[in-house]
Amino acid sequence: MQRREAREFLLTALYRCEFLPATLEELFEETDPGDQRSYIETVFNGIRERQPGIDQMLGAKTIGWKFERLALLDRNILRLGLYELLYFDDIPPEVALDEAVELAKKFGTEQAQKFINGILDRIWKERRDGTSS
Repeated sequence: MQRREAREFLLTALYRCEFLPATLEELFEETDPGDQRSYIETVFNGIRERQPGIDQMLGAKTIGWKFERLALLDRNILRLGLYELLYFDDIPPEVALDEAVELAKKFGTEQAQKFINGILDRIWKERRDGTSS
């Protein structure tokens, strides 16, 4: 499994957990993660552990929109992208942003790629410049 496929698997897992509780072990029975298992486990568990804070951070940037009202896929793409940007040091920020936009192109709503890029880019630049609010 390539890293992009692992991100798609993560997006599917996060989306699925919106409806039904599922463990990664159950999801791994359906798909073999191969050498991406550690990455998937780290990111999935990290997002789940930090989800309230991640959602709050994202919600503060969705001006004019309530975070809870965003499409579920868009919301989970944002969570995944933000987690990689802020908490996964092995991935350069530009790659995390680009991969989130690619997921939005493939799975998100019509305007998702611009919306997701704008929010994640704003958070990343504020963090980088030390101006986060």
